[in-house]
Amino acid sequence: MFVDKGPAFQQLAAKIADEIVAGTYPEGTAVPSATDFAVFHQMNPATASKGVNLLVEMGALYKKRGIGMFVAAGARDLLRSQRREEFRKQYMEPLLREARVLEIDVAELHHMIDEHEEDET
Repeated sequence: MFVDKGPAFQQLAAKIADEIVAGTYPEGTAVPSATDFAVFHQMNPATASKGVNLLVEMGALYKKRGIGMFVAAGARDLLRSQRREEFRKQYMEPLLREARVLEIDVAELHHMIDEHEEDET
């Protein structure tokens, strides 16, 4: 099951969103039903449905009555845009705040990032 913090329906929605961003579910393709997600993740069907509906409300998924749930056009860009904003708030703002406290200018930050990238390769 899910191990992250937060409600299971939000974790399911995040997992489906990750798969849309990764291209596992391309735009216009069907995604498994809430029941399928519930069975696979061993969760209550109502919880799974709530997670899927969260993505419907965001505009990433849409329902075709009697057919199933599909990835909306532009869903990948929508989700990537939202995640970039979350990234900025969660990582960049604290990084820049700490850099100011430590008197690290932008050029030095760039240099630190470049060095880190070189170490990773």
